[in-house]
Amino acid sequence: MKNYKNKGNKPTKTGFGEGVLAAAGKNPNVVGIGVDITKSVSMDLFADAFPDRFISIGIAEQNAVGVSAGLALSGKVPVFATYAVFSALRTTDFIRVSVCYNNLHVIIGGAHAGISVGPDGATHQALEDIAIMRSLPRMTVLSPADATQAKMITEMAINELSGPVYIRFGREAVPDFTDEKQKLEIGKGQLLKSGNDLSLVATGHMVWEALQAAELLAASGIDARVINLHTIKPVDEDILIRAAKETGMIVTVEEHQVTGGMGSAVAEVVSQNHPARMKILGMPDRFGESGRPEELMEKYGFTAKHIYNETLKLLKK
Repeated sequence: MKNYKNKGNKPTKTGFGEGVLAAAGKNPNVVGIGVDITKSVSMDLFADAFPDRFISIGIAEQNAVGVSAGLALSGKVPVFATYAVFSALRTTDFIRVSVCYNNLHVIIGGAHAGISVGPDGATHQALEDIAIMRSLPRMTVLSPADATQAKMITEMAINELSGPVYIRFGREAVPDFTDEKQKLEIGKGQLLKSGNDLSLVATGHMVWEALQAAELLAASGIDARVINLHTIKPVDEDILIRAAKETGMIVTVEEHQVTGGMGSAVAEVVSQNHPARMKILGMPDRFGESGRPEELMEKYGFTAKHIYNETLKLLKK
């Protein structure tokens, strides 16, 4: 399989903003909704290019969902983005009733997701958003691996999908390693590395860590498959069932609570189709804390070395 190289660190939030801008350039019905943190979530790219199509309503996230729903009912394609703790959690009831129940094509951006937000602390570290969003009927849940993929998947979500879409992305600059010519299909996972001893299934920023963990495992004589699950809902059952059948062991990795997240989605598929030994790596049912991103990633086990060690433990059982 291809040897992935870091083209340079870049925030996935920047990729999201670039994707919105690209989609808006092709679709005049795209409108942006801001809630006072436009630049922080990279929506300033759209606002600067299309000021007449951008609406800033202040710090009123729940109201932003209602405005987005109204615009969608009027034939527009609204993109509403803020920190994931606000866009996915504070607004849940509004999204459920106004957007999902009516099956409206509203794009919801969940920025600053995961523990890597760092100094902002527990209140701003979204670690439950995947669980909430994937439980809502009709909601598509996307979690791109890097900035390039974030740009591509955002543009596709806006101009090619229908119904509600939640896109999760982070603040910190992370390795940007995927090719702009990559084959990308929403609803289909990506096989980044073949392997027959076990499967590492990762999403978001943790995909790069999983690739690095696979290299460490290879040095120990272990052939690990690596799958990028950029679409968490609808989940790609085929790639997961194949992984369970062909490797018999799956380790999932996500910057999210272990309960209800991507790992739970994988377990639902595997347990009902081809049971295999599994380990779900993520936040162990607790809140984060304030600190430098790299310190928090190390402390809570979101590193390639931790994935490597946990995989060895599973293999020894």
